[in-house]
Amino acid sequence: MSQKVAVLGTGKIGEALLSGMIRAGWTPADLLVTARRPERAEELRARHGVTPVTNGEAAKTADTLILTVKPQDMGTLLDELAPHVPADRLVISGAAGIPTSFFEERLASGTPVVRVMTNTPALVDEAMSVISAGTHASAEHLAHAEEIFGAVGKTLRVPESQQDACTALSGSGPAYFFYLVEAMTDAGILLGLPRDKAHDLIVQSAIGAAVMLRDSGEPPVKLRENVTSPAGTTINAIRELENHGVRAALIAALEAARDRSRELASGNN
Repeated sequence: MSQKVAVLGTGKIGEALLSGMIRAGWTPADLLVTARRPERAEELRARHGVTPVTNGEAAKTADTLILTVKPQDMGTLLDELAPHVPADRLVISGAAGIPTSFFEERLASGTPVVRVMTNTPALVDEAMSVISAGTHASAEHLAHAEEIFGAVGKTLRVPESQQDACTALSGSGPAYFFYLVEAMTDAGILLGLPRDKAHDLIVQSAIGAAVMLRDSGEPPVKLRENVTSPAGTTINAIRELENHGVRAALIAALEAARDRSRELASGNN
């Protein structure tokens, strides 16, 4: 890969992205990083062979800037970058809730901006990254963003108007599954199983179910019905889930996550 890519504010997700890019063929010498703490920057250099730089140096040197700081820190970062970012730089934002217009208003006129919402399974190369184009981003820019984030999982293009919904579903999505596994593990302990055995049973069941959903081509209702025999154990469990309003609670939870994403976009941190 000949283009230089800089990851600014390199935390866990940023480091996972760097690691995935190197495995996918990027040369470490073409990857630049910035970090708030100098010791963190040196740690990244030692671990991956990438080059630590300042935010200003990244803006002047890299062809693509990936901004991975927290949403509440993005305005400060852009104030620092704006004098140094030429209009031909591709800027990729990984910040939840912040629209591409926020960047376009603060950077040189015509700067291409791509918005990406990824999630923590990037740490194990199983991310779901949702990609949207700003006003000046071309198909080539989107393809480049897909190439980068495809190194750590799957990518999907959507209109930016759908980003808040995608944040609720996949950006926050892993937490819902962890929450469910936590609750099921507690139930397993209540039913008399040791915690480690309950955990193993649930995790492998979750992996198997996910692979079936991905590979079978069947809708989830069909797969569930295949497990649900008349008057059996599963239908009794499903009845209790329905009685306790689990489906309605999930819908309400995702709506709340979407609404919070909209609040972040409006500056209500």
